Formats: sequence, structure tokens, C-alpha cells
Amino acid sequence: IGNHVVCADLAKDKIDNLNQGILPIYEPGLEEMVKRNAEKKRLTFSANPKEAVKGVDVIFVAVGTPSRSDGGAHLGYVDDVAQMVAENITKECVLVLKSTVPVKTNSRIRNIVKDAKFKVHVVSNPEFLKEGEAVADFMRPDRIVVGIVDGDQYAQDVMQRLYHPVSLNHEKIVLMNPESAELTKYVANTMLAMRISFMNEVSTLCEKVGADVHSVRHGVGSDARIGTRFLYAGPGYGGSCFPKDVTALVHTGRDNDVELDLAVATDRVNQRQKGVLVRKLRKKLGGDLRGKKIAVWGIAFKPKTDDIRESPALTLIDAVLADGGIIAAHDPIAADNARNLYNGKSNISIVDDEYDAAKDADALVLVTEWRPYQSPDFEKLKEVMKQPYIVDGRNIWSTYHLKQLGFDYEGIGVIGK
Repeated sequence: IGNHVVCADLAKDKIDNLNQGILPIYEPGLEEMVKRNAEKKRLTFSANPKEAVKGVDVIFVAVGTPSRSDGGAHLGYVDDVAQMVAENITKECVLVLKSTVPVKTNSRIRNIVKDAKFKVHVVSNPEFLKEGEAVADFMRPDRIVVGIVDGDQYAQDVMQRLYHPVSLNHEKIVLMNPESAELTKYVANTMLAMRISFMNEVSTLCEKVGADVHSVRHGVGSDARIGTRFLYAGPGYGGSCFPKDVTALVHTGRDNDVELDLAVATDRVNQRQKGVLVRKLRKKLGGDLRGKKIAVWGIAFKPKTDDIRESPALTLIDAVLADGGIIAAHDPIAADNARNLYNGKSNISIVDDEYDAAKDADALVLVTEWRPYQSPDFEKLKEVMKQPYIVDGRNIWSTYHLKQLGFDYEGIGVIGK
């Protein structure tokens, strides 16, 4: 959108790759955008953050805030960046906290930078980009949450100018105090996770009473007050945000003597739901998976990304291997990340063809609803599998009449046809 940007990181190998046009993640549309702006000299990469912050107007902090053992967020990297900025800036600037951080972090960072030679305005600007749709989300945001200390007109003016190209009349910019902005990110993700966990609980009830979760979702989601988003039953949520943010919100509540019971239940239900696929396998295959070959389609926590962090597929794979089973898995994008994770492990192979994964399998489990899996060759599947048993973790084949094709089919809370 016309700015000159320097991306800085201490990981020199990552910077070297970026300078060669090699991105560390898969994100649709991002590689083309990076190459185009790098060629026009609007985007550069540096392994020297101390030099990178000199002479700039705005500094975005986008370092990790991993979960501590108690569920809270580790802020060491954020603190380090703030200290580095305070010591190396050469002009007044705005320091924007893009990392997902607990309430009161803005105040904490202001305390770190207060003695800098030049004024540092600290702004909380949480990101709401969805993996797999991040470029589109940035260019066409639902809202831009900006947390600014009361009376800091300088920071407000800078942020409004910065986001002007994607919010021409500032109608997408939601101004609030830093504490509200910090809390907004956690609450938004927890609320979405809550919808997923609730429908997963409902799917279990559907299986007990003969209801179909598809029909229930349609009936409930048709209510305009509720809507249809995040009401799909499945094997639980994963990724780098929802699991971490739910537990961090619970921790924030407890730090302030508030027990967030719904958030606690959301995480508890999700942990249980991540085991639903292996429970179905054990029940169907006699309770013992030793020596059984299980084909897994999909390893990324969702389509359009290579991110396998907290993926339900990992829970399934680890459980099958612990039972003495054999895994053959496929993913069109995340295969290399899975190979790196399971490098050296026995009884698991990550293959390049989904039908090779299914060869001689006692069961096929669909975990991630990638487009190539939407309409497979079921006759070929039936031919290569040892027994035609399918567990559809995303219910994408529930209306395909697989039972008529000779498959033993199970979904999540659906009446398989």
C-alpha cells in the first residue's frame, strides 16, 4: 500500500531465504506480494534489528508469545524488542504491538521505553488475520482494532494515516484504550473456539439420539442472530491461536480473581474432542490398533496452510503409534512439516499420493478438508484399501451414499448415507 518496509529478524538463515524469495510459511498470495515489493525495493529484509529500527516512523512487534506451563503468555521476546527499540531508535516513533499479548502488556512496554532518548508511542493493534486468507483479510479487514493511551493524538494520527488505504474513511478503525484492545483479541478467538466446542458437544449428543448435526447446524444457523460460521462439527480446533489464546484468557481471568468457566469448558471439550477419531477407530477395529494400518488424509490444522501446530491430526497419529499401529499420511501442503516432526520415528510414513496412503489400510481417516479430498475416486479407494472403513472427521462425504458403494462410513454426529 505504498510504504517502505524493513522486516528484521535475528534468524539469519530465515533472512537469507527471504532475500532469495523463499518464504518460511505457505500462505496463498503472499509469495507473489513479497517478490513484487522486493523487486520494487519497497520491501527489504535485515538480520540486524538494531540497524533496522533507525530512522523509522512505525515499528511493528510481531514476535512469538508462547504459552507457559501455567497457560500464561511468555513475554520475554516482546520485552527484548521493546528494550532494543528504546536503545536504538533515532527519532520519535510509534511502537505497535501486533503480537497477541495479555492485558496490561501495553503498560508494561511503556514502562520499558519511557527513558528512551526519543519519544516512543506504544499502540496495541492485535491482528485478526486467518491463516490461509491472511492477504485478503489484511486488504479487506472486518475491523482494525487500535488501542491508544488517552490523549495520544500523535499515535492516533499515525495509525489512521497508515491504515488509510484499507480504510479510506476510517470506518474500519475501532479506537479504544490499550487494555480493551488487548482483551478484544483473546475474547474474539475464545468466542469462536467456544462455538466450535459447543457444536462438537452437540455432535456427540446427535450420535446418541439419532439426530444429524448437519441438520441441527442448518436449523440453528438460519437464525440471523446466530449465523452459520464456526458451527461445523469436527475433531477439535488447532493451530497457533485458538488453543493458546483460550488458555491465556483463562489465565488472565485467574490472575484477576475471575474464573471464566465457559472458557475453561471450551478448552476441556476441545481436548476431549481431539480424541474422537482414535476412539472411533478403536471401537470399530476391536479396541486394539496394534499392527493396524491407518491412512490419514490431512495433517495441517486446516486447509490453505502448512501449519500443523496443535493439529487434531497429530493427536490421532500419536495415539495410533502409541497403540502400536502403523500410519501412512498425506497432505498436499504440510507434508514437509510433518516429515520434520516425525523424522526418525518408526511405523509412520508421509507419502506424496493420497491413494498410496490408503493402500492396504484398515481404515482411512479424513482430518483436514483439503479441496483435493472433496471428490476422491471411491472405487479406487475401495480397491486399494484392505477393508473399506472410512472415518470422515469433517463430514464432507456424509451425503455421498458411501454405504451403497460398500464402505463402512462414520462421520462426526451425522447419519451416514
